Amino acid sequence: MAKVAFIGLGVMGYPMAGHLKVKGGHEVTVYNRTTAKAEAWVKQFGGALGKTPAEAAAEADFVFTCVGNDDDLRSVTIAADGVLSSMKPGAVLIDNTTASAEVARELYEAARAKGCNFLDAPVSGGQAGAENGVLTVMVGGDEAVFAKARPVIDAYARMVGLMGPAGSGQLTKMMNQICIAGIVQGLAEAIHFGKKAGLDIEKVVEVISKGAAGSWQMENRHKTMAVGKYDFGFAVDWMRKDLGIVLAEARQNGSTLPLTALVDQFYGDVQKLGGNRWDTSSLLARLEK
Repeated sequence: MAKVAFIGLGVMGYPMAGHLKVKGGHEVTVYNRTTAKAEAWVKQFGGALGKTPAEAAAEADFVFTCVGNDDDLRSVTIAADGVLSSMKPGAVLIDNTTASAEVARELYEAARAKGCNFLDAPVSGGQAGAENGVLTVMVGGDEAVFAKARPVIDAYARMVGLMGPAGSGQLTKMMNQICIAGIVQGLAEAIHFGKKAGLDIEKVVEVISKGAAGSWQMENRHKTMAVGKYDFGFAVDWMRKDLGIVLAEARQNGSTLPLTALVDQFYGDVQKLGGNRWDTSSLLARLEK
């Protein structure tokens, strides 16, 4: 059992922190910008509540962050009352936010300057993966630090892998989002085509999902897509944030991502339809408007 702090109790962080307490058996202190959410977590799982990120992290061996974006991440880590102002030497800061590789490298150096360690560890699997404790975790950082932290991360993960030095976890998550964007657009077009052709979508998917066209998205989203229900996962607003990070990194490293850029625009169209909080499979709604 370790002393753990968890900063950020959104739809992902709330259950992840719960797994650290219940499945991992760790002593967990939480902080959330909206205090009522942290109070609800403590009421449900036990543990303690910190009034600031610094207070939550002061005695922790491992400090987890799971917030919205780069600016949110800096505010809970390197700001005056951020976790790095109070973390003890040798403690490990593990960031589960989907953020830029640039901020990951920045926090790696900031942690080292404080005598602490840092891992960028974005996750994939969505709200359901967080609630069920079966997330995929892509990690960047030093191998020895990863080996120390992995048994703790395992509490909410199905797969954990070290991808390389600081920033590599975020770069891997970018690849993940590139793949998802293309797959969901292809699935949306296929279902749209099938409907127009008068085919039974369920029968078609039962067959093609067992071949080369099969994917997680097809298995888990085709039924809800076919009936126009889009409240089953990762929101369009979040995906656009992630794709913005991807496209900014692509401009820096010189990669060419025409499909990703196009699908990002398509998600912009979904937002104009009022689908900001619809899940990412709502690309079909754009085709059927």
